[in-house]
Amino acid sequence: MRGKPEDEVMAGLVARIDEMNSLAERSPGFVWRIKGSESTPQALHVFSEYFVPFDAEQLFYNMSVWESIEALKNYVFKTQHAEMFRRKETWTDHFDRAHLALWWIPRGHRPTIAESVERLRSVYEKGATEFAFTFRNIFPQPTSA
Repeated sequence: MRGKPEDEVMAGLVARIDEMNSLAERSPGFVWRIKGSESTPQALHVFSEYFVPFDAEQLFYNMSVWESIEALKNYVFKTQHAEMFRRKETWTDHFDRAHLALWWIPRGHRPTIAESVERLRSVYEKGATEFAFTFRNIFPQPTSA
């Protein structure tokens, strides 16, 4: 992020985080999301070698599980979240590495922060693959997921 949550530059984002989380939780296809209490600075330290320089207080971390790519795309691009998404440069600096990873999980699985950094590294190092991909290059859901 361009600042810490209490910094003025972040006010527009911080003011709407609860609204966006509530919207996600009410959206069709939503299954689960990591709560702020689970993504503590200590838990996010697994990203310290990926995001350099690393400051956990300036890492905007979000992880959620959806029933389908279509449901996630609808939330991201066709709800009030789309307005926030279009303004992301207001709150986030440009980053030359991958900052989004999507992957299929078995029903009932809750991904971990450590798992997410592994998937993110994969997108950065290998590009989109069946292991981890992006909205631009979606891989089909395996029959076992």
